[in-house]
Amino acid sequence: MHFEGLNLQALIVFLVAAGVAVPLLRRFQISPVLGFLITGLIIGPYGLARFDDDIPFLKYFVIGEIAGVQALAELGVVFLLFLIGLELSWSRLWALRRMVFGLGGSQVVITGTVIALFAYMFGNSAEAAVILGAGLALSSTAIVMQLLIERDRLGTSLGQTSFSILLFQDLAVLPILFLIRAFGAQAVDSPTLLFFLAMCQALVAVLFILILGRFVIRPLFRTIGASASREMFLAFVFLVIICVSATTEAVGLSVTFGAFLAGLLFAETDYRHEIEVDIEPFKGLLMGLFFISVGMSVDLSQVAKQALWIAASVIGLFAIKGLLLYHLIRAFGKSRSVASEAAILLGQGGEFAFLVVGLALSEGLIPDPTAQFMLIITSITMFATPIVAGVTRRLVRLQALSNDGDKIDGEDLFHRLSGHTVIIGYGRVGSMLSSVLESREIPHVSIDLNRGLVAKCRKDGAGVYYGDGKRADVVNKFRIDKASSVVITINDRAAAEQIVQVVREVAPSLPIFARAHDLDHAARLVDKGADHVIPEATEACLQLTELALIEAGLPDRAAHHLVEARRVEENIRLNFIGGGPSSD
Repeated sequence: MHFEGLNLQALIVFLVAAGVAVPLLRRFQISPVLGFLITGLIIGPYGLARFDDDIPFLKYFVIGEIAGVQALAELGVVFLLFLIGLELSWSRLWALRRMVFGLGGSQVVITGTVIALFAYMFGNSAEAAVILGAGLALSSTAIVMQLLIERDRLGTSLGQTSFSILLFQDLAVLPILFLIRAFGAQAVDSPTLLFFLAMCQALVAVLFILILGRFVIRPLFRTIGASASREMFLAFVFLVIICVSATTEAVGLSVTFGAFLAGLLFAETDYRHEIEVDIEPFKGLLMGLFFISVGMSVDLSQVAKQALWIAASVIGLFAIKGLLLYHLIRAFGKSRSVASEAAILLGQGGEFAFLVVGLALSEGLIPDPTAQFMLIITSITMFATPIVAGVTRRLVRLQALSNDGDKIDGEDLFHRLSGHTVIIGYGRVGSMLSSVLESREIPHVSIDLNRGLVAKCRKDGAGVYYGDGKRADVVNKFRIDKASSVVITINDRAAAEQIVQVVREVAPSLPIFARAHDLDHAARLVDKGADHVIPEATEACLQLTELALIEAGLPDRAAHHLVEARRVEENIRLNFIGGGPSSD
């Protein structure tokens, strides 16, 4: 990633455009991907920037050069792949090996060959045809994964299938780039030897990253995570992402593949959910910038000049890739609905086509008019994907048909729970409650802010995760909107009150049960929105009173009724003091 040509004015326009687009898209319920693409088209060099000579003040609101913002936009894809890696684990990735190497490999080879034959038929040289076939066989990881995330489909069979293909495409970038260099270097005596050496170099780099991650990065991360500094915590995460991505880029692999590896390094740590929540805002903004940059690359004047050829090429690319993908996915045992939607989602050209075609152009393997034409085709197919995918999904009623039930296995599927209990605080009270729920096979998840406790309990197999219950974005990660109830068991008075308030704001009708120290603390929790509160001091007093009454000679039944009446009396008093449970 390089940032040459990035000036302050372009950066400001870039960021303002993304910042303005987000609330507008939400207001009018437009697909964010499509909205960002349109925004880029408007503010880019082929949009309003065309008129900045005639209307001078426009130069302050448009971007006349794409090169300066592309590296910044690429960071969005980096963070996206990092978060995808964070959602996986090595065991789950290994379980996908058949889909990644079997389906993904077949897709790249077969699709690339068919497109290459068409390119050769239209007068391109054999080398140019092979390069075009390889470049256009790759799809847009950024667009496809973002659309899946928006629709909450990443954990479905569709998400699994699409991700497997895209992951292999990332791996295929290295041999494709080498192929271009081999075509361009006619004097090289042994291109096979160079290819072998390049692959060995990449393999050594990946192994080095994985070993360094397990024996250096993870222990160091646990040490940093044990500190109270959130800034240091985030800085270290960013450092690992950038360093690993730079390493993979240096050996010829893609930057995004490096980000994916970095995500895997953190995937099996106790801090993954906190990292995900902290990184998400950066990813959203930078992904917006990436899509804006894609929209900026569409030259409508060139499209108008070659409208018929471009329209035929766009339709042809979707048709070729779509048909091949559909039959390949069906051959790997997926349903018609999954195959149909995946075929459309992956039918576009991708961001790697810009890299492949650009390198081939610099090597003199593709003439400039052909390169520009192919880049326009790629941009338009990326632009059209959200629209085409949405229409296709409605036509074939994919939402109803694609409930295949073959979700990706793994612990992170708790986010799909419904009717579960969320326990905030995993001390003696929370762990006991969790144990009881576990014995009755009642679904539940637990959150705690004590990193050492979480690490120990996770090692013992407990379903407890690191997270701050005082943050709305964190409790939302645990699907609190789908929960049956929330039980707050923490010992910290002020934190308990904050958590009750946050949960009530996020889920107004969700039952909230809380532990309190005494009646005064209980009254404050009720004021914040708790539905039922157990004051520990009062409850201990009542139980001790019952034992004392029995020991003084009162019959067991009479003692119990007397204490129970007093318990009701205290509950009525609590509601009166606290104004009653919040129900509005």
